[in-house]
Amino acid sequence: MVKQYTPLEEDIEGLFQPFAQKMETHGLAPMVINTFRHYFGRLVRGETGLISKADIAPVTEDEIADAEKLTGFREVGRTAGERAVVVKLNGGLGTSMGLSQAKSLLKAKEGLSFLDIIVRQALVYRRKHGVRLPVVFMNSFNTEADTLEALRPYGDLSVADIPLSFLQHKFPKVFQDGLTPASWPADPDLEWNPPGHGDIYTALVTSGMLENLLDEGILYAFISNSDNLAAVMDETILGYFAENGFPFMMEVTDRTEADSKGGHLARLRKGGLTLREIAQCPQEELDEFQNITLYKYFNTNSIWVNLEALKALLEVHQHVLRLPMIRNPKTIDPRDASSPQVYQLETAMGSAISTFEGATAIRVSRNRFAPVKTCQDLLALWSDCYVLTDDMYVIQNPKRRLDTLVCRLDSRYYKRIDQLEARFSRGVPSLLECISLDVQGEVFFGRGVEIKGKAVIANHGDRPVTLPDGSVIAEDMIFD
Repeated sequence: MVKQYTPLEEDIEGLFQPFAQKMETHGLAPMVINTFRHYFGRLVRGETGLISKADIAPVTEDEIADAEKLTGFREVGRTAGERAVVVKLNGGLGTSMGLSQAKSLLKAKEGLSFLDIIVRQALVYRRKHGVRLPVVFMNSFNTEADTLEALRPYGDLSVADIPLSFLQHKFPKVFQDGLTPASWPADPDLEWNPPGHGDIYTALVTSGMLENLLDEGILYAFISNSDNLAAVMDETILGYFAENGFPFMMEVTDRTEADSKGGHLARLRKGGLTLREIAQCPQEELDEFQNITLYKYFNTNSIWVNLEALKALLEVHQHVLRLPMIRNPKTIDPRDASSPQVYQLETAMGSAISTFEGATAIRVSRNRFAPVKTCQDLLALWSDCYVLTDDMYVIQNPKRRLDTLVCRLDSRYYKRIDQLEARFSRGVPSLLECISLDVQGEVFFGRGVEIKGKAVIANHGDRPVTLPDGSVIAEDMIFD
């Protein structure tokens, strides 16, 4: 049983010293150590990071702007584009998909990787609008080398003296029993966890990237995930952000059942907006958290930041933004449920919305939100449900007259990328007229397969089943 500790305030620094020594030994900057000290102190004081319904209220449609209804901001956005940068969060290895390299190197569309498309989106935008538009990647130690190697063919991507990348940090895991630094000699890498994408604000400073961008006259940063190819620079949204002088703006979209467990926008009862992740929701309120008609807006993890406002805010807070804490209980080895229990202290990038005075949010259509988190998502992207335009935008196929595809693939046979590629080695089926696809058991797909409507393909037998070339599936297919 985990013991409960409630040390006095003066004891916190003593408890923290082993963490400080460990972080110093691993070369982490004083700013990172001070940031972790802040969250560790909150943990020791018994804070959980939970946000209750008593603290928040739902956001209504009249409280935030709708990007689809904006008019008159395009010209402002074109001018502001010369002072803008695209920042992509690119630290993920895609281990949940069986990858051991940057997930952005996966093939996404027409033989191009996510990284290829991101770069080409920026280059096309530059030519079209006559701006420089730097692209910068926040990598992890695991993705830095692979990413920079993949960028070598794009010699024209660099802008002035702005580096192409900077590194995110890492936090030490905390043993739940005793609140001491987690130790795991069998694999010391497991003693550390990514601090969440909220680390971007610290990493921008410690890397020198923030000063570098400001020195080059860059004021507006559009930041999004590298696995969301729909998150592109938009001159109208940029114009709205710049014209109103907002310090921070979060893109949100209408929640669907698929997003019910994702972070949602809420209004703090004490004033201002906030982001609540499911790990911050009290257990007894989980049903209400997932009520998509109550909390209507889902965080796309695409944000707009005024870099001068960010610098000023960091300076006021001695470079520790004090974002809402996420306390994630885990086992030190995520693959071994019997390994010791730890806390991972994390923060979310979007939670800065509650830190900037005057921060806002903007509703965008699902056309700006198409993330790939699983092999199911990747199959949908590969299919004819999506097309790649001449401007390198990934959009839903205009010929598709249905809502976003719902795809469920049996995790025993399709969870890893090698499994997915093997079972669709002869081509991805046409899903243009498919509402939902549910594949159960081991099924291989032939060439030119077409799937329509709500399709269930279930193989309950012990041997794999292969769908013949040219099959048209418009009803459930059950194999015993």
